[in-house]
Amino acid sequence: MSADLRGPGPEGLPAVDLGNLYRQETYSDPGFGSVQVLRPVTADGADDPSRPAQYVGSAQIMTARGPVPVQCDLEASSLREAFEKLPEATEKAIQELVARVQELERERAGGIVVPQPGSRLALP
Repeated sequence: MSADLRGPGPEGLPAVDLGNLYRQETYSDPGFGSVQVLRPVTADGADDPSRPAQYVGSAQIMTARGPVPVQCDLEASSLREAFEKLPEATEKAIQELVARVQELERERAGGIVVPQPGSRLALP
């Protein structure tokens, strides 16, 4: 991206990349989830046919603690294709989420317990 397409950013903050803007459209199947289409646009808001649209799927899974949002990138070239890939991509994202939670639980269980001042440590 050429530097002349970047808007000036406040000191110490990243600049907005005016050459990387998208219009967001959301399409939903209320019984399953949604597909968000990110359509590339120019800094003036006109369609930018030189870049492909991007597709992002989202759904919710119910857990004992309530609903958990799940998002997944969808490799697709049309809205139809994105919705066709949504179930499998969502399942993969859920599996990755479960694996990450299990990894965090293992790390937490393997941690060293440090007694707090004033607490009693019972020895076997």
